[in-house]
Amino acid sequence: MPIPCPHFKLTITQRSRGQSAVAGAAYQSGESLFSEYDGKRKSYSEKRGIVYTEIMLPPNAPPEFADRNTLWNSVERKENQWNSQLARRIVMALPREVPPKQYPQMLRDYCQAQFVSKGMCVDFAIHDKGTGNPHAHVMLTMRPMDEHGRWLPKTRKVYNLDENGQRYKCPNSRYWASHKEDTVDWNDRKYGEIWRHAWEVVQNDYLERNGRPERVDLRSYVRQGVDKTPTIHMGPAVFQMEKRGIRTNIGDLNRDIKAANSLMASIRAHIRHLKAWLDTLTNALETRKEPTVPALLARYMEIREDERASWSAMGQLKGTAADLDKVMQAISYLKENRLISADAFRAKLSATQSQADTIRKDMRAHEKRMKVIAATLDAYRTYLDLKPVYDAYSKKGFKRAKEKYAAEHKDELAAMKKAYGYLMHHGGVDDVPVSALQAEYNALREQNRDKETRLAAIQGDLRKLKEIRAWVDKVIPGLLPDPAEQKQERSSVLAKLQDASPQPSIHPAKQKIQDMEH
Repeated sequence: MPIPCPHFKLTITQRSRGQSAVAGAAYQSGESLFSEYDGKRKSYSEKRGIVYTEIMLPPNAPPEFADRNTLWNSVERKENQWNSQLARRIVMALPREVPPKQYPQMLRDYCQAQFVSKGMCVDFAIHDKGTGNPHAHVMLTMRPMDEHGRWLPKTRKVYNLDENGQRYKCPNSRYWASHKEDTVDWNDRKYGEIWRHAWEVVQNDYLERNGRPERVDLRSYVRQGVDKTPTIHMGPAVFQMEKRGIRTNIGDLNRDIKAANSLMASIRAHIRHLKAWLDTLTNALETRKEPTVPALLARYMEIREDERASWSAMGQLKGTAADLDKVMQAISYLKENRLISADAFRAKLSATQSQADTIRKDMRAHEKRMKVIAATLDAYRTYLDLKPVYDAYSKKGFKRAKEKYAAEHKDELAAMKKAYGYLMHHGGVDDVPVSALQAEYNALREQNRDKETRLAAIQGDLRKLKEIRAWVDKVIPGLLPDPAEQKQERSSVLAKLQDASPQPSIHPAKQKIQDMEH
């Protein structure tokens, strides 16, 4: 079942990084706002894909804060330090399985319960370019307000106390020892998890309302207890290439990871179900001597003969031959793997689980390296593609022209900056060994494909065991009555088939059963 995108990213707008709350609000709303702090206009009125915006205020907020320009300029005036934290920002995916007209109310429900009710002002926007990636941007104020709508301090001074509850002075100082405490707990790390989970709950509520079977879980696979490898994030450039049918390293890697995850999920499910079945089988037969698996298969053949009693003679012969072919293959598999008893089955399943886990562990080690290579090659391609845009920006001599160009090419310049930063962190932008990295990626992928083939073979073996389980389940009801009440033993269907055959020798299937029982 496809799962809605779980993306949820929480960041802080910080002046020390050259960021602006007014600019952030202009970007997500697609408006032109004027920043009083630096005297510059932040214009994104040509930005596409913005389908809805709204500001939500707590009861004590000034009504004029409903104006976006007024709200965020008020924030910037109050946050006047060089390293001020201006706003909290959240970018989160919207479930495509929910009708888009319900998105605004989803966000109102979420923001009212988690932020507005706590005293924060909320500015949110819904972005959807029609590329299958609907998402929301949420900006939150970080400073509390009093009942009259005046901004309050973020922190307060608290004096340190000794064991007697008395203030004391710092060593060799005339000042009382003190520390700062937050006036509200909005910066507490616990809220990251709380807010993620709350958005998960809202999405699942709307999915359920719309009769959708999908559900969202924003926890990591490790936190969920799921032994599953996450895929790598595809940037806009890679996404568009894949959308046009152009295969990329990141796209191929994600497809390979999904296939391996699916295989492992199937293997674990088969093993889990087979182990539970073995427990049931052992309990059902615990009061009597447990027959061997080949003996159970022979009984299955007899049951199948009874089911064909009303068939024509030729139909019975053909049906028996078809069953014999399947059972002979099963017996060969059982003999090769020495699977005679339930205990032998259990040992086989445990060994199979260990083998599959080892293979998947090796694949993950390769995938980890492949992720770095794919991301490096993607960053280098982005760097080369967007470098002319950055060069054109650098050559702008006049400040106003430079700012206008930056506003018009914000996304490209941001992507360029991100790619450059990644490359510098992984060896620099000069002499990136593209051919060598691609060759290493291809070699690792080929090794993982071989390992995936081994996982597929394990899955095939487990399917054989599931088929044997189905045959044995058909026999079990006939084994449960007390031996004294059982019918007189019937002639073996194997012998009857041999009688109908012109060959004088014993039938191979019967011989295999006898060999395994002895």
